[in-house]
Order: sequence, then C-alpha cells, then structure tokens
Amino acid sequence: MMKRILIILALVGLAACGRPSLTDQPLSDRQLNLEEFFDGRLTAYGQFQDVFGEVRRRFTVDIHGTWDGQNLRLVEDFVYEDGLTEQRIWTLTQTSPDTWVGSAPGVIGTATGREVGDTFNWQYTIDLPLPDREPLRVTFDDWMWQLTEDRLLNRAYMSRFGVPIGEVIITFERQ
Repeated sequence: MMKRILIILALVGLAACGRPSLTDQPLSDRQLNLEEFFDGRLTAYGQFQDVFGEVRRRFTVDIHGTWDGQNLRLVEDFVYEDGLTEQRIWTLTQTSPDTWVGSAPGVIGTATGREVGDTFNWQYTIDLPLPDREPLRVTFDDWMWQLTEDRLLNRAYMSRFGVPIGEVIITFERQ
C-alpha cells in the first residue's frame, strides 16, 4: 500500500514539473483571438495517451464555430478510430478582451480561460463519456498555441482527484 502511495505522489510531483504558464516567453508575435480562429469550419486530429505515454485512443473532430459578437458556439462531432461517435456543443462567452467562460453538456460548473499572445489556457471538469462504462469525471488543463494563421496545437493535461491520468494532443486546422 505504501508503495502505491509513493508512486502516486511521484506522478503528481512529475506532472507539476514542466507545465506551460501564461508567463512563459512567447515564441511568436501572433495574437490568438479565439472568436476569429474558431469562427467557421475546422477539422481536428487528436489522441489520448495515458500517464505512462501509451496511446489509448485516436480521433478526428469536425467543428463548426459561430461567433455572434459575444458568444462563440462550437459544435464538435468526434469520430473515434473504433467507430464510436460523440457530439459536444460548447458555448463560450467572452468576459473581457482576454478572458472567457464556457459550458457544455457534461461540464461541471463553468469552464474558464485566458488568452495571452498566441496562447490560450482553458480549464474545466467534465463527466467524460466512455464506451461501455459510466462517465469518468476528470479535470482538463488545456493549453493551446496558434502555430500559423490556420493551425492551432492543443495539449491537455488530464487528472482525476488531482492525480494525472493522461494527456490529449490535438491539432486544429481551419478549412
């Protein structure tokens, strides 16, 4: 039992190391504007890997975003490699020039985010649907970087009860 506790504490400690920060030195002079980047049609390609680095699931997402001047609505249609599908509809509201709040079915409370330069950090807790199992409540710490005018990289750190369980890496491409 003590060995398991030590392993969990070590994983938590390692997960805290090397995380991005909004105070990191910018690598470009791009200015990410979510409302512009996600307004229209996008395709995303991603995968989930567990805390040991093993890829567990891959997926593509067709996204249709609409911006009405205050709210950004994202309709995300997921197709997993095993053939399962899922739809998630986000509603994001801009609360200041660089802050956002959002909601989607399954999200517990309110998601919050902040833009700085070419970077966006988005945090939320969600009951994540799983095939043939009850939903799993996890916390996401999403980090997005605008790589080009039409491409954005997303690295999401996932945890459960504060313990890291894996990461999701996604590339978004504007159509």
